[in-house]
Amino acid sequence: MKLSIVVVTLVLMMSACANHTAGVSAGSNGVTRVDNYSFGQEVAVEQVRVRTQGDLLQGSALIMSQVGSDLRLQYKFTWYDVSGFTIEDEATSWKSLKLHGKQQMQVTALAPNANATRFDVYVRKAFSN
Repeated sequence: MKLSIVVVTLVLMMSACANHTAGVSAGSNGVTRVDNYSFGQEVAVEQVRVRTQGDLLQGSALIMSQVGSDLRLQYKFTWYDVSGFTIEDEATSWKSLKLHGKQQMQVTALAPNANATRFDVYVRKAFSN
């Protein structure tokens, strides 16, 4: 009985520390959100821009390392329509990005269709299993 309590406690402690999806997001509407404070000290997302390419929106953001070591990251653009509903979010996958110490990289994406009116770009730490 005591062993099972210890195992359950360890599992709960480990899951409480799991921050695989928490990160930083920035939107074309000017809103920035930090879901993981320590990660937010390592990475910044700035210069979020949007422009029209034909009849589609194109978004860009500058992902900046704020530390001297290499960072393995993932980023994803999520597009929204005029009502705030996501557009084809399940079809968009996370993309890998490696930043060396203090490096900056611009990332871009094209909206999946002409209904997109804004976007958010999410950045998180990449974890290997």
